[in-house]
Amino acid sequence: MPPKKATQDSLALVQGQKRKAPPQYSFNGQNHSNRGRDPKRVKLFDARTILAQNSEAALKNGELDLSAFLRAREFEIKALEDGLQKSKTLLTKRAFQQVPRDLRRRTASHNVKRVPKRLQKRAAKEMKDDNTPTVNRKNRRPGTTRGRLRAETAKRLGLLAVKKKAKPKDWKGVEGCVETRAPRPKIRRNQFNSPPKPISKFRKRQIHKTWLPTHMWHAKRARMTEPKNPLWRFAIPITSTEKSYRPTHRAAGARGAVAWDMSYMSTIALEGPVESLKKLLNAVGVNDASLWGHKGDKWRDGKRSWSGWISRDIQTGRVQIGPAVVVWCTSESESTTLPLKRPLRKIFVRIHPSIFLETWEEILRLAKLQRPTVQVEDLRFEIGSISITGPGSTETLLGILHPYHESGDLLEEHGRTFRSLAGVSNPGSLPANAVLAFSIMDPRLRYPSRNITLPRQDDEEATFALLEMLASWPLDDSPPSRALFDRDARFKATKFPTQKSINRRKGQALPGAYPTTLSTDPPIPLMLLTSRTASPASAQGMWTLLAPWKCILPIWYGLVHYPLTSGGNPRFGGLDELRQTHFENGTAFFPVDYPGTAAGFTWEVEQRTQRKAKWERRPKGKRVEWESFDLGASRKGELGRGWSCDFERLIGAKALPDVDGASTQGTTQNTDPTPPKPTASIELKTPVQHVICKEFTSLFSTKTASLPPASSISVVKLTLVKRGIASPCARIYRLPATVTSSTHDSIDTAATASTSTSKPPSTTRLAWLSLLPTPTYQKPLPNIKSLSKQKFQHLPLNVPLPQRKRLLAQSLLQDPPLQYPATNKQGDDHPLVPDEEDLIGFVTTGEYNLAEGKGVAIGSVSVCKVLEGERRAGKGEGASRLCIVRDAGEKIGRLARWEAI
Repeated sequence: MPPKKATQDSLALVQGQKRKAPPQYSFNGQNHSNRGRDPKRVKLFDARTILAQNSEAALKNGELDLSAFLRAREFEIKALEDGLQKSKTLLTKRAFQQVPRDLRRRTASHNVKRVPKRLQKRAAKEMKDDNTPTVNRKNRRPGTTRGRLRAETAKRLGLLAVKKKAKPKDWKGVEGCVETRAPRPKIRRNQFNSPPKPISKFRKRQIHKTWLPTHMWHAKRARMTEPKNPLWRFAIPITSTEKSYRPTHRAAGARGAVAWDMSYMSTIALEGPVESLKKLLNAVGVNDASLWGHKGDKWRDGKRSWSGWISRDIQTGRVQIGPAVVVWCTSESESTTLPLKRPLRKIFVRIHPSIFLETWEEILRLAKLQRPTVQVEDLRFEIGSISITGPGSTETLLGILHPYHESGDLLEEHGRTFRSLAGVSNPGSLPANAVLAFSIMDPRLRYPSRNITLPRQDDEEATFALLEMLASWPLDDSPPSRALFDRDARFKATKFPTQKSINRRKGQALPGAYPTTLSTDPPIPLMLLTSRTASPASAQGMWTLLAPWKCILPIWYGLVHYPLTSGGNPRFGGLDELRQTHFENGTAFFPVDYPGTAAGFTWEVEQRTQRKAKWERRPKGKRVEWESFDLGASRKGELGRGWSCDFERLIGAKALPDVDGASTQGTTQNTDPTPPKPTASIELKTPVQHVICKEFTSLFSTKTASLPPASSISVVKLTLVKRGIASPCARIYRLPATVTSSTHDSIDTAATASTSTSKPPSTTRLAWLSLLPTPTYQKPLPNIKSLSKQKFQHLPLNVPLPQRKRLLAQSLLQDPPLQYPATNKQGDDHPLVPDEEDLIGFVTTGEYNLAEGKGVAIGSVSVCKVLEGERRAGKGEGASRLCIVRDAGEKIGRLARWEAI
């Protein structure tokens, strides 16, 4: 290697500079030395620059100096190897940086176990090379006396467990050693059943709650309920840890799929004669005439499911409990040829966990009154469920659910029909409330899932055949499987082989082939239920998968990792995403949007406590003073408590003592900490009663019907006429009554005599009706005089260009000119909201609806006040189903239309 020559950089160091001058390169004939650093990264350029020597140095007087030539080539070869090594390691990432963003952990760079197993060896090597301090849990010494005692206790318990499990190698020949099977879980009748016993490692974490089958998977990717504050005695995922509002909207409606683990939904099994079951269902509100006639044959045969509301009798009438799904088991006479004297039938009743206790007590009371009696079983922890929606939901299920018998005569008819659903992009296109029941193989045998073959969109024959099959629906002639209703079949399905044996069988299979199904692999019974929303008709339906509790996890793993043809994998959702899909489909979410039920009112009371605590945490100068709030027309104070949907004030009932924070002296400020939660000794009595949509619609359509009690409320959907949104706890008003001419004169006289009045102006109703947009079929032709009087927000598209320029000039040169700077009138030019006598309800859910592109809300209104307002409205004024929505703490109200849901 030739000796180094003095370079410009070394000369700069000699002159007293601390650092080398940045390299100066020329690109495209331009010198960028005046920029400080080169536009390209210097590190990247140096790594990809290979030093070389001129071959003329080895020539002396025309003769080749062999030793100099070899030294030059040796230098170039080392430079080449060094450049290759630098380029290879220049842009590499550490092991924990290779993990997807949604799976990264804060401690991943210090703990090898925080990264996936495929990267743990690489991470350990990187940490060892970098001398990164790591934590070894086994060798870590406890720092406190308490920790030392716990470590010693755990060690002794471990040794005791090893001795207890130890047994001789030839235990089969030892007297007294008997081989036993795993105990079958005991299911008590007419009593509560215990949840599955967790392993000792996690047993203390499930004392007051139960984990879902997919809890460990969700706990790493979602925000869960607080450990000491579970929801309905379950640890439920609330929402994803990453931003998911818009992705959920796209996946549920445009492309993709969204799945939820709904195993917290409660299942109650009923078994008894058909006559007794019919009487029991009639007593809980399943008494529609079409169900027990010829139209209900498919439902009673187990080929359809029923969704509706169940209720119970009280002294003053009937009270709605909540929504439920009822599925019949097919009769044994269809599957056996032996005649049965009194065949027993089974029924599954699926309900929300918030109403389980109320429903259980009512069903158990009615079951004991039947002759012959009906047996009731608690299957909350026996049957789990998964819900999935979106255009790719059917494709996902087809890719992970494979019938146990794939071909031949043993293939079930429901399994064959299910495999022919490729190409269905909306579960709502299937027959309403259709039921598919069959058995599948272990999903782990087909993991990881592969894309299924979908028919091409331009294949008219395949599309026509699919539509013809959906219209005829061949499953109406074949009974569904009864395996899920069988206790023994559910237990055998949970005794599937271990993951280690599955991996061994996968390794023995041919490359690219799946392992074959053995006789020891138990079939997994499942049931698929379809549902569709009432409105809009084009909204996505939903699949609900019912399977044994312990079989949910392997199905879930295959579901969330299925590669969709549209790209990506199905998304998972929590409670917030479930509320979002219901809201975008225009349906109410139970129990949030049903304060007229016991479960809904309990939810509202809990939300009041949280909102009030949040309001109290704000500084006094940054929170709304509810009593001094100005509503206009000399009206002071918010209607009711601003942090709650105050239905007690709406109907004139006494406020609850545990949430009554509005004092009558001076101010609503409370220096106490968070208000105490309602204790178990205080039984919350619902002041309002829910009226279902069918009854509300019949009362609204009948003008001569008598008014219901004042405590009756119903759920409505509010669509804002113009811009704006409505938030929870917003107040809903009806339009004020029309003021006659005599009343108008009296109000004007009173207004001139006194500067302050407690009533809004008499033009309030006309002012609100003037905000209605003009229908397109009644839109007048553009006129300069009429357009010049309007606020130039939007001009009609059919205005000629010269006229458009003239209108623009008039808007810029209006007389008088606009005041600068603009004054904040806080809605003084907006119509005033009506008085408290026109308050009809509150908003429970409200925000911007991405599906409709406008502000939408779900609320509850008083049925009595709504009927009064509609009957006093004038004919032909277009005020039918109009209301005013005002957010709590705001003065401006917004016009909206309501519809019963």
